[in-house]
Amino acid sequence: MVELLPLSDIEPQAVEDLLDAAFGADRFGRTAYRIRVGAEAVAALSFALVDDGVLIGTIQCWPVAHRDASGTATPLLMVGPVAVRPDLQRGGHGRVLMAHMLAAAESEADGALMMIGDPEYYGRFFHFDADATAAWDLPGPFERQRLLARAINGHDLPTEAGMIGPR
Repeated sequence: MVELLPLSDIEPQAVEDLLDAAFGADRFGRTAYRIRVGAEAVAALSFALVDDGVLIGTIQCWPVAHRDASGTATPLLMVGPVAVRPDLQRGGHGRVLMAHMLAAAESEADGALMMIGDPEYYGRFFHFDADATAAWDLPGPFERQRLLARAINGHDLPTEAGMIGPR
């Protein structure tokens, strides 16, 4: 039986093992990891998908901020990684995790959502786009069209130039 649980209910090493399997052990060098350095995942928006006691997927959200040229910080939540065990990918598990997180974010998010991801997938299914992110910058290399965002829970997106980093 597949069930959704708070990620905090899962052994941290099991989560790390799943992330290594899904993204490789070199994942820590990616720009997404630089953005959230030192941050703790938001427990109310981080979930695990478990099938008969075995971890098969996770989603995490992180407190980050957009800082404009004057230093004004706008709180955001960075979505990701969304990870599914490689042998189970393309089975809809990532969509289940995203939908569950978005439902929780409708009342729990303390900022708009942002992520680095596939614009066709996350746009079509979850209404993320790059419209507001054209002037945003990240602390490392990234493909501009993959920097996505979505307003949620009454939180608008900043559209001016700024750097995304930990809160």
